[in-house]
Amino acid sequence: MKLMFKKFPFIVLILMFLFSCTSKKEEKTGDPLIAILNSDTPKIKRVMDNLKEHEIQIRYTQIDRQGEDIHFTDFDFQVDSSNYFYPASTVKFPTAVVALEKLNQLDSLNLNTRFYIEGDSIETTFSEVISQIFAVSDNDANNRLVEFLGQDTINATLKRKGVTPVRIWQRLGNLDDNTATKPLIVYENDSTTYMLPSTINTFPKGLKIKHIKKGTGFYEEDSLMAEPFNFSLKNYYPIEAQASLLKRIIFPEKFEEKERFNLSKEQHNFLLKAMRTVPRSAGYNTAEYYDGYCKFFIYGDTKDNIPDHIEIYNKVGFAYGTLTDCAYIKDASNNVEFMVTATLLVNANGVFNDNTYEYDAIGIPFLAELGRQLYNFELNRKQ
Repeated sequence: MKLMFKKFPFIVLILMFLFSCTSKKEEKTGDPLIAILNSDTPKIKRVMDNLKEHEIQIRYTQIDRQGEDIHFTDFDFQVDSSNYFYPASTVKFPTAVVALEKLNQLDSLNLNTRFYIEGDSIETTFSEVISQIFAVSDNDANNRLVEFLGQDTINATLKRKGVTPVRIWQRLGNLDDNTATKPLIVYENDSTTYMLPSTINTFPKGLKIKHIKKGTGFYEEDSLMAEPFNFSLKNYYPIEAQASLLKRIIFPEKFEEKERFNLSKEQHNFLLKAMRTVPRSAGYNTAEYYDGYCKFFIYGDTKDNIPDHIEIYNKVGFAYGTLTDCAYIKDASNNVEFMVTATLLVNANGVFNDNTYEYDAIGIPFLAELGRQLYNFELNRKQ
């Protein structure tokens, strides 16, 4: 009897330990994002096995409807605005939105106004450049909007609407860090033009956040510099801000008027159409610009066409070994809708500007599989 009494506390401790482990496991798998990331799916597992190297950040948002009411539930994995990642072309999304709002402030301009940048040989319209930004992520199209707006206007507008933190400074695809924008030459009619003057913008201060210096080296022109690459004067557009802007554009009614962007119904519909349009629908060569070219989630690792019943409203970015996608995914036929914003770094050798990145081998397959897994989860989720 004494022996049993002595064993009893030990047995209780074992049971308590097992119960604790079970509870933790249930708690862990209760988050659908964590459950998916812990799966044995090779395209996900090979990234998750090297978390530190890949610097992953993900926000997945469930959308539940009850009549006219819409409720968001966010699930985060390593989301931290103090951990820097290079946003690449994802900054084109807020630039396009701010450009649309500014058009409303200038009576003489609209989506179909023809213009060109001083010194540029291309004549275009605002509708054309915004369509190019989303269909194939055209850098020159984005830079034309930067000249139209100026960086100070972009940043101040986003801050005023509550899309923070953010700092958009760079023109993309070139090394122009001029604080002065170039004048726009606007066509009043077929034979008459007038000029929108240049503006002077604020030169940015260097960012002082974690992981602002990355890798072991970088190429400057043809020379290898044996030191980390400094991103402190690059664009800054973290996951929180990206997801925040996407919600405001897809569901503006969920936000107070001061947090919404002043877009007309025509502009809003145009923007949504541009965001979901695939390259073939915009007239691009499908051999080079397949449907998944700028739609990483679900379809990024295939050249198959996206089915008509699935709509992906998004903006991707890829540069310096960093891949990012911010998307609202909707399948009206199966009553599925959700949002996901994710980024990861694929630069195994730690050298930047050498164009040796594992985009196709690791990064895009991870994002595509993540999108498929989330879509399949949503197919079976009870709302």
